Amino acid sequence: MHTDTERCVRAVQSKDSRFDGWFFTAVLTTGIYCRPSCPVVPPKPENMTFYPSAAACQQAGFRACKRCRPDTSPGSPEWNARADTVARAMRLIGDGVVDREGVPGLAARLGYSTRQIERQIGAELGAGPLALARAQRAQTARLLIETTALPLAEVAFAAGFSSVRTFNETVREVFALAPGELRARAARSAAAPVPAPGVITLRLPYREPLDPSNLFGHLAATAVPGVEEWRDGAYRRTLRLPHGHATVALAPRPGHIACRLALTDPRDLTIAINRCRRLLDLDADPVAVDERLRADPVLRPLVDAAPGRRVPGTVDAAEFAVRAVLGQQVSTAAARTHAARLVRAHGESIMDPEGGLTHLFPPPAALAGLDPEALALPRSRRTTLTTLVTALADGSLGLGVDSDWEEARAVLHALPGFGPWTVEVIAMRALGDPDAFLPGDLGVRRAAHALGLPATPAALTAHAAGWRPWRAYAVQYLWATDDHPVNHLPS
Repeated sequence: MHTDTERCVRAVQSKDSRFDGWFFTAVLTTGIYCRPSCPVVPPKPENMTFYPSAAACQQAGFRACKRCRPDTSPGSPEWNARADTVARAMRLIGDGVVDREGVPGLAARLGYSTRQIERQIGAELGAGPLALARAQRAQTARLLIETTALPLAEVAFAAGFSSVRTFNETVREVFALAPGELRARAARSAAAPVPAPGVITLRLPYREPLDPSNLFGHLAATAVPGVEEWRDGAYRRTLRLPHGHATVALAPRPGHIACRLALTDPRDLTIAINRCRRLLDLDADPVAVDERLRADPVLRPLVDAAPGRRVPGTVDAAEFAVRAVLGQQVSTAAARTHAARLVRAHGESIMDPEGGLTHLFPPPAALAGLDPEALALPRSRRTTLTTLVTALADGSLGLGVDSDWEEARAVLHALPGFGPWTVEVIAMRALGDPDAFLPGDLGVRRAAHALGLPATPAALTAHAAGWRPWRAYAVQYLWATDDHPVNHLPS
C-alpha cells in the first residue's frame, strides 16, 4: 500500500487508524516517522514519504514519533493472510528466529539461500531481516524499560542485544531518547503501571471493530483445566517459550486487550506477545473481512449485528492439533476431560501465585512414548493420536509459523483418522489460514439450514466461493447463530 501515495496521504489527513501498521509516514522536514492516525497536525503532502515497515523508516534515518508511538501499531494483516515466502519469513522474525538462529537459520527454515531471503524481504519491506529484527528488539527494549524495574543492562540482553553499547545506541537512534530518559518519562506518566517483580503489564492494540464474545467465549468454554482458566474477567493460560515459561492474563478492553505477563525469562517477551496476538487474531483487518462478507445478503445481518468477529487461534500449533484429535466426535466437556488427563499425566508442573494454573501442555516429544492403552479413547482414535504426536516429534509434520499451509494439509490428510473437519480446523486455528472452511461441521450446517443457505457440504462450498479469502471468518459468524457457551463472553 505504501506505493499508493494518494491513498496514503488521504489516510494520514483523515487520521484513519484502520491503516495503522499497513504503512508508516516519514516526515522529511522533522526526521520522524508516524503511524497514519498520529494526532498531530498532518504535514504537507510534499513533506511526506511512505514506508512499508518501521524498520525501513529507521534504516532511512528517521526516528519514532513520541506522540503516536508507531512502534506500538498493530502488525500488518498481510502476514497472517498470506502463505508465501515473505509472509512466512515475517511470522518467523516475529517469533524471534533471527535473534536465536540468525539470518542463515531463517533462510534454512524456508528452504532458500540467505541471499535470496534478504533480496525478497528487502524488495517488499524496504529493509532486510536484520533490520526488521533490530526494530523488533528496539520495541521490546522500550516495553521492558517502561514496564519493568529490570536494571537497564539486563534489559539490553533480555531484548536480544549483544551488548549494552549497541542497546544504548539503538534506543537513542530509534526513539531520540536514552534508555534512562525513556524510563524517567514513563515514571512521570500518570498512566504508567507500577512494575511488579517478574510481571509485565501492557496493552495489545488492534484494529477496530472487535467483537470479543466468540473470541473469549470459545477460549473460556474449551479451556483445559490446569493449562487455561477464566478468572476475574480475563482468560489466563500457561505458555511454553524458548527460554522458559510464562503465564498470561488477557482481558478485552475498549480499544485494546489488557495483557499481564509473568515470565520466567524476560528474553521471551517478544515471542510471548506475538503468540498472544496470534491467539486473539489481533492483526486482522476487520473492515476488509466484513466488507467482503456483507456482500452476501444472507451474511449481512449477522455481520451488522456483531462486526469485527475474530478467528480464535492458538499459542502452540502442536498443542491445538492434539486437542483437535481429542475433540473428534465428542462434546466440548469430554474434550476438556481427555486433554486434562493428558496434561496431568505428561505435562510439566508450574507455580501460579495469581490463580489456578498448574501445568504446561506437554510437547510432542513428551507424548511420543505414551502408552496407547492408557488412553480412555476408542482404539481408532488412539492410533490417530499416537501417529500425530510421532509425526510432530520427528518433524515429518510441521505446524509452525513457517509452515506451508497446503503442504501441512496434505501431510495431515495422509495420517490415519484425519478427515476434512480435523484438517480444516487445524488449518484455521493452528496454521492461521483465514480461508479455512468447515462445510461438514454440524454447527455450520445447522446455521446454513436455518439461514436458507445450501446445507450439503459441496453446495455450501460452492456458495462460499464469494466469501473467499475470508471463509474462516464466515464460519465464526455462522457458529455465532447457535446459543452455545463458545459464542458468549463469560460472566
